[in-house]
Amino acid sequence: MENVKNRYNRENLSSIVANYIKESILSGVYKEGDHILESEVAFKLGISRAPVREAIKELEKEGIVTLIPRKGTYVTKFTIEDIKEIFDIRLLLENDIINILIKEDKLNDRDFKHLEYLVKDMVNVRNSNKSDKNKAILINVKDTEFHKYLWQKSGSKRRVKILEDIFFQLRIAMLFDTNETGNLLLTATDHYDIIDNLRNKDIEMSKQSLRNHIFSYKEGRF
Repeated sequence: MENVKNRYNRENLSSIVANYIKESILSGVYKEGDHILESEVAFKLGISRAPVREAIKELEKEGIVTLIPRKGTYVTKFTIEDIKEIFDIRLLLENDIINILIKEDKLNDRDFKHLEYLVKDMVNVRNSNKSDKNKAILINVKDTEFHKYLWQKSGSKRRVKILEDIFFQLRIAMLFDTNETGNLLLTATDHYDIIDNLRNKDIEMSKQSLRNHIFSYKEGRF
């Protein structure tokens, strides 16, 4: 019984460590290519190195960190090609979700009001006195919340599972895009077109507005 309890405690600690490292990456404490020292993380969190080691193994599976033999653990560097691939996967799955949402009439007035509230939050963040870095992070969080809400409303468990499996990589890619373009207002207000087209039950225009939001090729992003 004691062994089961110890394993459960380790698993809880490793989840805490994994979340700590993820948030440290998003906040810029760790940047791509940075060396993550097990001893340093363990010291900061006041724990042993065992759960840190377990957390790093999980993060490696998610593609968030890279383990280099005899050198250590490093934050994965996402190339432009990596980010495009992540967005390509996202676009394919979210197009399917748009089909489901409209064809099966999954969204009601309350849903649209909630989505509009999230966009309003993004615009408020953009217009706040926070630093550009904090604005980008907060808008990234709200942007992801917006799209996750639509994923969940579709009821497509397998599509949602795949999207959630690449969830953190998606957040990194979105944050990279926001930082590169610097157009936080466009990042936020793009969502109004998505809402309007979903409300009008226009599948093709909904997909187009989603594509414009994700890639915005006409803006020369990437």
